[in-house]
Amino acid sequence: MGVKKLRFLLSLTNDDNDYQVEQTAAAQQAARRLGVELTVVYAGNDGIVQSQQLLSSIQSSYAPRPNAIIFEPAGSTAHPQVARAAAAAGIGVVLLNRDADYISDLRRLFHVPAFAITSNHEEIGRIQGQQLSALLPAGGIVLYIQGPSESLAAKQRYTGLLETKSDAAQLRVLKAQWTESSAHKTVGSFLLLSTSRQTRIEAVCAQDDSMAMGARKAFEECRELREQAQKMPFLGCDGLPKTGQEWVRRKLLAATILIPPNADLAIEMMVKSIAAGTLPPERTFTTAKSYPAVEVLAEGTKRARAASR
Repeated sequence: MGVKKLRFLLSLTNDDNDYQVEQTAAAQQAARRLGVELTVVYAGNDGIVQSQQLLSSIQSSYAPRPNAIIFEPAGSTAHPQVARAAAAAGIGVVLLNRDADYISDLRRLFHVPAFAITSNHEEIGRIQGQQLSALLPAGGIVLYIQGPSESLAAKQRYTGLLETKSDAAQLRVLKAQWTESSAHKTVGSFLLLSTSRQTRIEAVCAQDDSMAMGARKAFEECRELREQAQKMPFLGCDGLPKTGQEWVRRKLLAATILIPPNADLAIEMMVKSIAAGTLPPERTFTTAKSYPAVEVLAEGTKRARAASR
């Protein structure tokens, strides 16, 4: 009798953000390695679309149901009803980059592997606040590009940043959708305002690398700000090898934060849990770190200021 192949469904927020693209690649690699049949769907940043995608797979009467659903919530909710419907049907549940109180209930009531793997978003915000202080010791006006208002990660990163940024750094907050094009549009509209042109912006700090690059593009398209954009630090988060880290090396970004993808870890933990019949820890945190290190940024700022005297 052959071993039955496990089938997992992975639902991600969108397919045009470098972190989500990396999540897909990491998940597909882990699935191939572990012999899991993996289906990946994208929610187009829409929580309602996502809950429908997940429910239709859980409740499907014609296609075989997945053994586990793994999802990064696209909207403001972590889909408690969907998770419950999955667990009640004996389907494992993994929540990515978000935490939810229902995880412990699912484990207790349905005895299925249910767990969360997340980055510590407040810690990511705190690192970004430290980066800002290292790059702008004298402070100034910072254009801060936050993810969508319904995103918990966006709120937590902002909270963390406020804890560590210096009081001398004043934020002008704009919102975008975790994509380069949305940040390009938002910042472009902001720069069209005459009041924005009169404000001297000292740095741009975005909650992910793709939004930082969209903002940079908007500044470079603005004739009178192009030169300023060449000298101004742009900060992002995610720090993937081919995007964020590469942009730092090419000096398009001053700094990023390395946030490892976790969809591959979710697959590994779920396979192990099903095979051993044991429950993994309720929560696993991945570790984020500054790239380059905050001390290196501060040293560079010091050197640049000494050279310009």
